[in-house]
Amino acid sequence: MESGSNVWNCPFDYAEALEFDPTLKRLLTEEPVARIKLPYGEGEAWLVTRYEDVRTVTTDRRFSRHAIVGKDFPRMTPEPIVQDEAINVMDPPANSRLRSLVSKAFAPRQVERMRARTQHVVDELLDRMAEHGPPADLMESLANPLPLTTICEVLDIPDGHSAQLRAHARTMMNVTAENRDNAKRAKADMRAYFAELTAERRRNPGDDMISALAMARDGDEVLDDDELTVMAMVLLITGQDTTMYEIGNLSYTLLTRPAELAMLRSHPEKLPQAMEEMLRFIPFRKGVGIPRVALEDVELSGVKIRAGDIVHVSYLTANRDPEKFDRPDELNLEREVPMSHMTFGWGGHHCLGSPLALVELEVALSTLLERFPELRLAKPAEEVSWNKTAIWRYPLELPVAW
Repeated sequence: MESGSNVWNCPFDYAEALEFDPTLKRLLTEEPVARIKLPYGEGEAWLVTRYEDVRTVTTDRRFSRHAIVGKDFPRMTPEPIVQDEAINVMDPPANSRLRSLVSKAFAPRQVERMRARTQHVVDELLDRMAEHGPPADLMESLANPLPLTTICEVLDIPDGHSAQLRAHARTMMNVTAENRDNAKRAKADMRAYFAELTAERRRNPGDDMISALAMARDGDEVLDDDELTVMAMVLLITGQDTTMYEIGNLSYTLLTRPAELAMLRSHPEKLPQAMEEMLRFIPFRKGVGIPRVALEDVELSGVKIRAGDIVHVSYLTANRDPEKFDRPDELNLEREVPMSHMTFGWGGHHCLGSPLALVELEVALSTLLERFPELRLAKPAEEVSWNKTAIWRYPLELPVAW
């Protein structure tokens, strides 16, 4: 069977706080394999929304990320964010080799070192917020500075360089057409910066993550210079932006749900499980990420995808699929089902930095709830303003009192 004749426009620019996009919900229930048109790139693409179909596209060798290299593929940003030789456009076995090397830099000892560094940064930021006194903006006081400070500590970025790197990352994520040249320049500048920094770390390794990546070995395998440069870039970009937004989203979610907030205050030990459920529930991005190309004809949910077609997946809808999650549109912080949400992606492109992200989110939230037992929103929830220009959904400011 062919899909319906509808071609849906993506991104679905829905930014009503953290409510789920009704168009995405419709696609999941009515047209789970649909044709979409994106603002940039040539032609149309497929959007796959069901959990099992998303799992197929992200794990089946008949779908290739590497095949998008060199194509003007349908996407959300004017300039592709991804580098042509980055791990996130590699297929197995090339990306398996890199993932194995990179995972060594996220060994338990390294993650515990990150936890200690993160705790130190969180304590300093919350001390400052307490000194400032209420009301304070949680985005400005905690969510904005924490991930950038932490990832710069973990990568040992020299003092004074982080603000410019963050500006480059933000420029690359902007979805407006007039931003294309700026995005190209930002990507080139960031790459040049990390090429120099990674070369220096290879010559003089320290105890930072870039040095750990440079020294990582799997038998005789090591990361080459380009791989090391791009991996450091990927860690900086993904290690600060997405975590920043999710601190805002998780905080907003709890501050607008008194029963859930009270439960976690009474049972702080339940936070890790509760966080997984919130990560499943929160629609943290608009639209889609990096697509794949079908290498041969494949049928998904009764729809034939032809060889050469571009295929996007929606992790958001997979996280709300009733075939996978019981009452998926309800936030249940005590959900007992083993968590297998797709917020960090799936398969060979599951986010390598997720151990660091989870440490940051857990340390930030647990310390915030412990230090400010009376924390509440300082304005009505409906007055909180939300980002409308990036691919991410998050509050621009989150005024709180205590």
